[in-house]
Amino acid sequence: MKTKLPILSLRGSTYQKGRKHGKRARPEIENNLEVYFRRFKSETELSHDLAISRAAKFLEVINRVSPEYAETVKGVADGSAQDILDITALNVRYELMYSQFSKIGLKPLPKTFGCTAFATLPTTVENGHLIMAQNWDWIPQVKGLFLKERNENGPDVLSFTEAGVVGGKIGLNSDGLGLLINGIVSSKDDWARLKKPFHVRCWEILRSKTLARAVKVIAQGQRNCSANFILGQQKAKGSGKVVDIESAPDAVCEIGPDRGAVGHTNHFSNPKILGVKQVVDEERLSTIQRYRRIQKLLNETVRKGHKLDLAGAQNMLRDHYGEPESICRHNNLNLPEYQRYETAVSVVMDLYSKRLWATIGSPCSTEYQPITL
Repeated sequence: MKTKLPILSLRGSTYQKGRKHGKRARPEIENNLEVYFRRFKSETELSHDLAISRAAKFLEVINRVSPEYAETVKGVADGSAQDILDITALNVRYELMYSQFSKIGLKPLPKTFGCTAFATLPTTVENGHLIMAQNWDWIPQVKGLFLKERNENGPDVLSFTEAGVVGGKIGLNSDGLGLLINGIVSSKDDWARLKKPFHVRCWEILRSKTLARAVKVIAQGQRNCSANFILGQQKAKGSGKVVDIESAPDAVCEIGPDRGAVGHTNHFSNPKILGVKQVVDEERLSTIQRYRRIQKLLNETVRKGHKLDLAGAQNMLRDHYGEPESICRHNNLNLPEYQRYETAVSVVMDLYSKRLWATIGSPCSTEYQPITL
């Protein structure tokens, strides 16, 4: 099946870009607000009033640590005719949800969110380009967008985000820097730290000119919640760098590529180093299974000396071993609807050509479509 990708081209001031985002994606933003506030309550035991009160505190933080991000949020709210605290709640939904997962995840609830991501160095790729790839597994009803942003004071950015969320979570920029992410839950996750939010960090990473700067965005200061970031950069053909950074609230751990590749899912490789405990529930069984599978696929290809190409990377993301909790994720119909997750977006990025190929929906049933920065 071939589906047209939803793409917004944005330029102007940060407020103007936010306003255009809000105006052009108003129906999708309204949908996401309805979906998230319903899931906040049903899945994370967070009422609308409580979510809004926490969002108000985070808006103060965002205004302080990233005025440009705050201006863009205001633009989205104005353009979509929504209350700014509702839009803020969308932009800090990672903190709102994962902080709750940390607490209620200790109960036997079968949560099945997750993502599978990998990156391969240019030396392992047929055309000498650095490839980064990810399946983003999330709530099926959430509407996503691709943003092509022209920035006056930094690199241009091509990214995937959720309608209404300013910070793209998967993407690349005109300096050849790329970002992939995995959600992780730890025992120390707590929204009440009121530090720089996850999506603000993603926004800043994608506006970084260098890999060192992007790493600093993640590592600097404390974090509200845990997360994993895979960063890569390629400026010259045949050479490039990749680093995987597992971040907990008080510490980070850098993981380098193993024989030219790195892969990650939704658990820490060594939580003791980071001073946290994993939140163990049934999701952990899924993340370990997907981790072992992506490592096996990498072991059988690039780590064996076989050169990867675009089709090979796409096929890894179509893998169904262990279905429905596979790399290409499908709804587990044995779970109630509010606990179901699936591969909502699949992305393969070529950092040298500044191009990505993506699907909205599972890559096994949808053709990849190209977008060039």
